[in-house]
Amino acid sequence: MGTDLRRLKQAAALALVVCVCALAGFGGQDPAGQDQDKTEKTDKTKDKKKKDDPKKHFAIIGGTAYGPDEHALYGVKVVVHSAGKKHPSWEMISDHQGEFAVRVPPGPGDYVLEGHADYAPIEDGKLQKDRARHLQATASVHIDFEERQDIGLHLK
Repeated sequence: MGTDLRRLKQAAALALVVCVCALAGFGGQDPAGQDQDKTEKTDKTKDKKKKDDPKKHFAIIGGTAYGPDEHALYGVKVVVHSAGKKHPSWEMISDHQGEFAVRVPPGPGDYVLEGHADYAPIEDGKLQKDRARHLQATASVHIDFEERQDIGLHLK
C-alpha cells in the first residue's frame, strides 16, 4: 500500500508542475492583441536608441608584431595616438601570437602606432642576456569609416 501512495503523490506533483508550466507559458500573452500598440512603440524607441549609440560605431586597427628574425613577437607594447598628437590614446601588449587590436573612432582619421620591446635571442636553449637590445618600430594607418585595418609591425 505504501508504494501506491508514493506513486499517487508523484503523479500529483507531476500534474502540478505541468499546470504551472502551461500557465507560465500563456500568462504574458494577450489573446485580443490589445497590448500590440504599446510593444510597437517600445520597439521603435529601442531601434532609435540602437542607431544613435556611439559605442556601436568604431573602426579596428589590428596587426601582428614581428621581431628581427621575422617571427611573431610576444609582449610588444604598442602605443596608438592620433597623427599630430604626442600623447598616446591607447596602449596594448601583443599576445602570444604577436597579435594586437584596438578600437578607434570611425571616420576619416590618421593614427600612428609605435611598438617597443626588449629582445634577447635564444641560442641552444639558453637566453643570451649579453646580446639583449631594445627594439622599436613605427607605422601609420589611415581610417576612412567603420573598417578594419590590419598591419604588420616589424621591430628592428
